[in-house]
Amino acid sequence: MKKPEVKTITLKVSNNTKEKMQEYFEDKKRLKTPPYAVFQADEADTVVTLYESGKAVFQGISADIDANIWKETERHLNPNKKLEFKEAGQNKKKKQISNKNIYYSTTIGSDETGTGDYFGPIVVTAAYVKKDDIPFLEKLGVKDSKKMTDEHIIKIIPEIKKKIPYSSIILNNEKYNKNYQANINLNTMKAILHNKVLLALTEKYNNYDYVVVDQFCEPNTYYKYLRNIPKIEKNITFLTKAEDQCLAVACGAIISRYILIKEFEKLSKELGIELPKGAGENVDKIGAKIVKKYGHQILDKIAKTNFKNTEKIKKNIE
Repeated sequence: MKKPEVKTITLKVSNNTKEKMQEYFEDKKRLKTPPYAVFQADEADTVVTLYESGKAVFQGISADIDANIWKETERHLNPNKKLEFKEAGQNKKKKQISNKNIYYSTTIGSDETGTGDYFGPIVVTAAYVKKDDIPFLEKLGVKDSKKMTDEHIIKIIPEIKKKIPYSSIILNNEKYNKNYQANINLNTMKAILHNKVLLALTEKYNNYDYVVVDQFCEPNTYYKYLRNIPKIEKNITFLTKAEDQCLAVACGAIISRYILIKEFEKLSKELGIELPKGAGENVDKIGAKIVKKYGHQILDKIAKTNFKNTEKIKKNIE
């Protein structure tokens, strides 16, 4: 049996997120900490180290899961601040391409959302943006979706969907949980979904200069995740913070986020309870309320049950 991959992921967090982390990890801290560290703690099979500088390091088999949870917390608490998120090895031997050339080219790009939310699905979207579409998108204010409000996205999405070709996949919670139980990690799921939406567009549109993915792992690792997939899109440029550098990725992120908003609204309506995003304390409280009303099995349908929230929800109703 293959040994699980140990990952190292770094996230820069603001003071308000640091406070949340210190509170959450209070009873999980190790007695000894590395130099300049606020604390070092154990979260199941992940070791979390928070430094005085605000750098949080996640190391372990499930580092991607834990890092994504705190990434979403940082995003929600500080929506106007650029995220600094990196997996070890991402920049090694990376081919440097002029981002300006990419921005003003015809591109196919993909991005995902929902990976750090306990409730709701994961949505991945690829979009096809011709260079002639750039002024249209700039006029709408299309940019990094993390810098856009939900209201702005909802307002401009009809025009984007009407003009920009795209392909989206929604990975619902039941499929996510089955995959995770089968030892398929989050990054493998993401790679498979990105590959599907990219192929849907590259097979339909031949006139493009670049295929861009918002980088979430080292390129060689990305292709390793796809080793059992028969058809793979290989001509990919991986960029960190790609939404700022490629409007196709930005459109993919915006469309994914819009779909996620609608999925949250639909689930909330079905349950009669408004579902919060993220994976914070409010999620635990709402989760306990839902379980009391519908039973534990409901979590398999509406939540990512491998998140630590599941254990806390169970404790809240004992």
